[in-house]
Amino acid sequence: MRLKDTNLTKQDIKDKVNKYMIETYERFDFLAETAKDMYIYDENQTPYLDFYAGIAVNNAGNCNEKVVEAIKEQASDIIHTFNYPYTIPQALLAEKVCTEIGMDKIFFQNSGTEANEAMIKMARKYGIEKFGPNHYHIVTAKMGFHGRTFGAMSATGQPGNGCQVGFGPMTYGFSYAPYNDLQAFKDACTENTVAIMVEPVQGEGGVHPATKEFLVGLREFCDENDMLLLIDEVQTGWGRTGKLMSYMNYGIKPDIVSMAKGLGGGMPIGAICATAEVAKAFTAGSHGTTFGGHPVSCAAAYAEVNEIIDRKLPENAKVVGDYFAEQLETLPYVKEVRHQGLLVGVEFEDSISGVDVKHGCLDRKLLITAIGAHIIRMIPPLIVSKEDCDKAVAILKDTLESLS
Repeated sequence: MRLKDTNLTKQDIKDKVNKYMIETYERFDFLAETAKDMYIYDENQTPYLDFYAGIAVNNAGNCNEKVVEAIKEQASDIIHTFNYPYTIPQALLAEKVCTEIGMDKIFFQNSGTEANEAMIKMARKYGIEKFGPNHYHIVTAKMGFHGRTFGAMSATGQPGNGCQVGFGPMTYGFSYAPYNDLQAFKDACTENTVAIMVEPVQGEGGVHPATKEFLVGLREFCDENDMLLLIDEVQTGWGRTGKLMSYMNYGIKPDIVSMAKGLGGGMPIGAICATAEVAKAFTAGSHGTTFGGHPVSCAAAYAEVNEIIDRKLPENAKVVGDYFAEQLETLPYVKEVRHQGLLVGVEFEDSISGVDVKHGCLDRKLLITAIGAHIIRMIPPLIVSKEDCDKAVAILKDTLESLS
């Protein structure tokens, strides 16, 4: 819906939000009315260069034409049904995802946190049924992030910080170890540990990629101790890191992997994929969802996945991501640039606030986000070009010079 099609002003919209909505977000002072490819446009059709992609969602570009067409076609046939009848989009997407990433089975959810909840539940049920009633312990990484529902929030290795504050005791059964510290993870495991759960790149934790030694070592340790390796690819999945899934960069395969964000082309969807053996833990009635596997979301995701593969967007993410990181290194006040593909973090010297950089870029019509006191994160659509990156770097340079 566009502002010109109503009798409202931009201020009217803001007033309604302030009056009726429970706000937990820092609002940007512009009205996002339309979007296409690398840009979001406000009510005046002012373009904003999008290096946020709806938080790593619109991997094949904003309002990708094939995704939009798939949504329209499916919505005209059937928008929603319960999960007892078969639907064509669900079946096609299930086959496509499993075959492309080398997994056996899939279960659809609505979001990343729901996918991680399902992954935790499957791992625990597998451990309890195979080894006994106390075999549900899971080790996760300090400064990791897995979502905001209670299981996923409890798995998030930030006790006393961030999303856990004020919500009372967390779900029992999790321990945390420093990221990229293989020995610490081994030491945190007990005789009742069923799984280790990590992100291949810590996004919310400051854009820290796993070392190969760490992730390969975890896979070997889990194999040696009859434990499961759970990989959270909610932010890294579907081309962002230079491969369809980030774990492919390390030559390993998880027992369960979660995904969301970049899978749906802008529609809400999440999923877990598992090996056939581990997937047996979910039986009739053990888990469920009303909207998971939604026909319109699955149709959009099927179109999105095909676009990502057919247009070789993972390859573009690798090439352009490396180029972008090199250009960012030339900026003033940069302490470190960290990236895997087009998941890019820049840590500045202590004199530079990441939030100030974010707002300075917003004023100059570049959309990025800040994480931590001195870090910005950029996760553009995977269609981004080197020229787009040059524009972003120029805006960042101008912003940093103005802050100094």
